[in-house]
Amino acid sequence: MPRYDAHRIEPKWQSYWDEHGTFITPNQPEHQTSAGTYYALDMFPYPSGEGLHVGHPEGYTATDIVSRYKRMRGFHVLHPMGWDAFGLPAEQYAIKTGVHPRETTQKNIATFTGQLKRLGFSYDWSREIATTDPDYFRWTQWIFLQLYDTWYDQTFVWTDASGREIVGKGRPIAELPIPDSVSGEGEEAVRRYQDEHRLAYQSHAPVNWCPELGTVLANEEVNDGKSKEGGFPVERLPLRQWNLRITAYAERLHTELEDLDWPESIKLLQRNWIGRSTGAEVDFLIADRTAGVEGQFEEWKSRRADVGYPERPEANVIRVYTTRPDTLFGATYMVLAPEHPLVDEIVTDEQRAAVEEYRRRTASKSDLDRTDLAKEKTGVFTGAYATNPVNGAAIPIWIADYVLISYGTGAIMAVPAHDERDFEFAKTFDLPIIQVVAADGEAAKSQPAEMPKAFTETGVAINSGDYTGMPTGEFKQRVSDDLEQRGLGKKAINYKLRDWLFSRQRYWGEPFPLWHELDEEGNETGLVRPVEDTDLPVEPPEMEDFKPTGTADPPLSRAPESWLYTTADDGTRLKRETNSMPQWAGSCWYYLRYCDNKNGERFLDPELENYWLPVDLYIGGAEHAVLHLLYSRFWHKVLFDRGHLSTPEPFAKLVNQGMILGEPEMTGYRLASLPGQEQAADFKAADPAGWVSAKDIEKLKDPKSGQEVFTDRNTGRTVIAVQVPDDMVEKQGDHFVLQNSPKIAVDSRSFKMSKSRGNVINPDDVIEQYGADSLRLYEMFMGPLEATKPWQMTGVEGVYRFLARVWRTITDEEADEIRIHPAIKDVELNEEQDRLLHKTIKAVTEDVEKLSFNTAISRMMEFVNAFSAMKTRPRLMAEKFTLLLSPFAPHLAEEVWQLLGHETSLAYEPWPEFDESKLVESTIEIPVQVNGKLRAKIKVAADADPAAMEAAAKADPNVASHLEGKQVIKTIAIPGRMVNFVVKG
Repeated sequence: MPRYDAHRIEPKWQSYWDEHGTFITPNQPEHQTSAGTYYALDMFPYPSGEGLHVGHPEGYTATDIVSRYKRMRGFHVLHPMGWDAFGLPAEQYAIKTGVHPRETTQKNIATFTGQLKRLGFSYDWSREIATTDPDYFRWTQWIFLQLYDTWYDQTFVWTDASGREIVGKGRPIAELPIPDSVSGEGEEAVRRYQDEHRLAYQSHAPVNWCPELGTVLANEEVNDGKSKEGGFPVERLPLRQWNLRITAYAERLHTELEDLDWPESIKLLQRNWIGRSTGAEVDFLIADRTAGVEGQFEEWKSRRADVGYPERPEANVIRVYTTRPDTLFGATYMVLAPEHPLVDEIVTDEQRAAVEEYRRRTASKSDLDRTDLAKEKTGVFTGAYATNPVNGAAIPIWIADYVLISYGTGAIMAVPAHDERDFEFAKTFDLPIIQVVAADGEAAKSQPAEMPKAFTETGVAINSGDYTGMPTGEFKQRVSDDLEQRGLGKKAINYKLRDWLFSRQRYWGEPFPLWHELDEEGNETGLVRPVEDTDLPVEPPEMEDFKPTGTADPPLSRAPESWLYTTADDGTRLKRETNSMPQWAGSCWYYLRYCDNKNGERFLDPELENYWLPVDLYIGGAEHAVLHLLYSRFWHKVLFDRGHLSTPEPFAKLVNQGMILGEPEMTGYRLASLPGQEQAADFKAADPAGWVSAKDIEKLKDPKSGQEVFTDRNTGRTVIAVQVPDDMVEKQGDHFVLQNSPKIAVDSRSFKMSKSRGNVINPDDVIEQYGADSLRLYEMFMGPLEATKPWQMTGVEGVYRFLARVWRTITDEEADEIRIHPAIKDVELNEEQDRLLHKTIKAVTEDVEKLSFNTAISRMMEFVNAFSAMKTRPRLMAEKFTLLLSPFAPHLAEEVWQLLGHETSLAYEPWPEFDESKLVESTIEIPVQVNGKLRAKIKVAADADPAAMEAAAKADPNVASHLEGKQVIKTIAIPGRMVNFVVKG
């Protein structure tokens, strides 16, 4: 009996697709199509040694369904796959085993490729790329050089090809205006001035250095002072780093989110990360206490009034950014980041030792630790004072770790009366607190004797000189204008976004295409030369030792001298940059290379860019909702500004699939001990004694250990959580209970899949048991694509049974060989069958368009229920349904399509169309009531008038019996709805 056999069907069609190149997508369609192009993209996977888990295929199945559907709708579909292949895990494995990371990476890619092909995804494998391929990272290096060659003109107003006006543009560094004072100093001064304005620039800054990994880590790669990769200690060290000036594009990254078809939650995450705020920049003069402070201040104000607000402050001025310039009169101290360069200049001899000790302690803390609002406030007075520009008051300058050099100007004016953090600091160090804002209606001429907490709301100004009595909004506007007029400040927009730390100290990454100029002693001069385009790619040198050097020097510093050094044509000795790019680099632009992955002359042919881009649908996990998307958008905009791309955004529509959790785990609660039993573990599992219902459990945290503890809220006795086997539990309503003790409720909870919990599901195991179509169908049937959902193998079995039913409905399982079911016949559809088919086509089509795959599957299940019950099953219905099923379960659909007499793949068959006129019911069922009580349901013509409805109702035997001998006082007949007889007697 030829039952449904996924293990026979699926390899057959996977081989067919490979051999026939079914999904190879030429850059020009073989047949002219009016539907246009469609680019469906999955987020770039990292090919780890662990292979796929069931969370991966969720998004991949979604894009595959859409890709198959769009092909059948006549679109020219681009659906590629590739590998984000550089990364620390392969390098760490190489350090441990001596196996070159390239070998490990290629092996992992082969594993992933095999797993994806087993799932039947319709990728165009001829477009496969890997970030580790020299043909690919050649262009990653080329794009970096475009960034290096670009400066951002904030005020440049221009119009793009679509007619959209844009303010700000990335322009070639050769177009950077050079001040006469700089050009007069010669070529080297000009080069250094240009370097200060490039989008790719060097800096010396405190970074997260992990000695064990031998590299700098981004803040997102550090957790609780340890690396997320391996859990190794991380320390703060000042190192020379390459940075990308993403902050230059902050305004456009923020405002140009608006028109994207992205989830609002993702847009909000992006906006919050960018952190746009409006306020003012304000300058504070550092007073020289050895001279007349008031005279210095008046002279400085007079000079500023003449020359205006400078682009850069003088050496003895602290510039701050504040969102609340209305609180300037309440600034009672200032705080500099411990790393601020001014600290060394202003610290007094008396305070120098304390300042140096504090800076040493701060150096070991991460930015996250430093800005933790819950931590104890610490700081040290520098001994120096600044002058408040609005009232001339001398205010002390402190250093404190909660101010970061990487955010804003690395300095703040502290207003303790109106900022919680400043308030706590002032309380800790007994600094003045002056209230300058009061709630509306409570404005007073003076503040209370002591403020119990900071007042952080808006209100009315008090203790603010001539501004007293002004509402906050008006005050902010007025004081900003006044400061700008006097050259002491200006309105400003600021961003939390920081420049992108782009260096890594590791071997397995793209080398920078840069040379450092050396002086006669072999020391770096700080001047850099780009590698010529013709010399790209710069490949990592062959090395046998990948281990960290034990210092901040990257592994590439041990490369052979033939790779490290060269001499330029002008005789300058050059040394390669030995840092490497981060893993983010290759994943920033891979979607572009898919369009033209064989081009050796340019990173992307402009005609192909216009043809394929932007990406129509981008699906991936929410874990990439911020950085990957932000970095990709940044690179894309730079390339757009420089004329290499014609679209301002890379991804038109974005969808984040929800996380798939492990199987639900049942947790019961038992008393910690019973008389005669020392531990709950001694209890017999089925013994009802000692169990406490989950409804009666109170969960608390032990104040000493921080561990979660459980008590019976009725008795106060301690209980412990016990994992309960599934066969001891049954469902009762909307919760679970013990089978032997139904009054004892248990908790059911699913957890994120992890090795430590032992709940990871390997898709290979699911395919082995049920087949790829069942896995695909189940992952789409679990619930809405964006929702978080628990995995349940019983669900896989359910969809497997559905597919088996499809097989039985169309094939003859009673026969000795595979053949069409005898009920399948070449007959015309009756009205009811026609309606069922067109309703199903309409519902599935609309659901696929909305990415509501779970409801589309439900519609198909309903169809199969009805179709399988028909004694005669029209062949046309079987064929149309098979086409509807094909994006979801392509292997089974191809097999059935072939059995129905077709010789070629259905991949490009036209998608079924529905006819609205055939959705209309010719007859409808309506209720008939007598005195409001239902007495019958009758069928009438859909367009029946009240008289026809009344006649049909009276003809029903049951209605007639209830009307017999009664007087009909009133008949209510509502077309299409109901009939009600009001009677008496």
